[in-house]
This record gives sequence, structure tokens and C-alpha cells, in this order.
Amino acid sequence: MRWVRPLVFATYLYGGMYKLSYYIINAITLYRLTVTPLLGFLAVDHQLGLFKWLLAVSFFTDAIDGYLSRRYKVTSILGSKLDSIADDLTITAAIVGILVFKPELIRHELVLVGVLLGLFILQATVALIRYRKMTSFHTYMAKIAAVSQGIFLLMLFFLPEPPYAAFYIAAIITIFDLLEEIILVLILPRWQANVKGLYWLNKKTNQKDHH
Repeated sequence: MRWVRPLVFATYLYGGMYKLSYYIINAITLYRLTVTPLLGFLAVDHQLGLFKWLLAVSFFTDAIDGYLSRRYKVTSILGSKLDSIADDLTITAAIVGILVFKPELIRHELVLVGVLLGLFILQATVALIRYRKMTSFHTYMAKIAAVSQGIFLLMLFFLPEPPYAAFYIAAIITIFDLLEEIILVLILPRWQANVKGLYWLNKKTNQKDHH
């Protein structure tokens, strides 16, 4: 029975790491939630230097948040909702920054920006009608879209000229992401968090049918 004590200690240690990771992840999410009003103020006040660095920190902490969640399997419905809200608010602050610091991008790509805005409004409207709340799928496509958006936005604020190639890549991926989420809302009768995507949902459904 000598193995009992090491096993108990390992279980206790793992439980402690899980709790620590849970608190760290929530703290990171809360940071991104609370910093967005400051980002909006800095943009309106035309303080590009501090704005772009705080925005970079927000994107970096979002990446850490995702890594820790996957590494320690720390997930919850509340955490998923807060993470989605933090992501949306960070992107909103970035859009305010674009309107203030880089308005030429909007004028140059008005049609594509309109398509993105229209799809987002459609996705949000369908979700609110069907679930009475916003989605929090966190699909793989959404994660890829978030990375491409982050890369584009950082390049936009740190480079002297708008990186149009990065914008087109991010826009195309985001369009596919929004279309997938609209389809998921129409398919899934009840609100769900952390849905991998249409392919994995279809695969899961087929496995159930076989059983």
C-alpha cells in the first residue's frame, strides 16, 4: 500500500494546479473585460502609442487564456460566456481604434466591411431569436479567425500603412466563421458552449446513429 500516499499527494497536487489555473484564466478574462473601456478612451483621446500596446497585451493574454484552458482542461459555462464577451469587447475597442487612427481602411474596403458587419448582425440576431442570448461556440474556425484578426489588427496599428493582404485573409476566414456559426445556430435546438464545428458535430451525430 506504499503507492497510496504518492497517489493521494499527486491527486492533491493536480487539484491545486487545476484550481490555480482556473483562477488565473478567470483573472486574465477579467483583465480583458476591464481594460476595454480604457482602450476606447485611449482611442478617442488619440493616444495611439499606449492604445496599440495595451491592445497587443489583450491579444497576448487571450492566447495564454486559450492555452491554459486546453492544457489543464479548465472549462465552464460562465468562463466560456465571459471569454466570448471579452473577445467581442476587445474587437469593438479595436474597431473604435480603426475609426480614429486608420479611417482610410474603412473607406477603401467599405463593401467588405459592410459584408462582415451584416453577417455579424445576422448571426447575433438569429442567436438571440433562437436562444435568447449570444452564442459561445468557440469553434476551431472561430479560433483561427481570432488569430488572423489579431495578427491583422496588430500589423495595422504598428505599421505605417494598412496591411491589406492581412485584412483580406482575416476577412475571408471571419466570413466562413460567421457562416458556420449561423448554420450551427439553425441546427442546434439548444444553446451549447464549446462546439468544435460543423464537421465534428456531424461526426458526433453519425457515431450516435451507429450506436
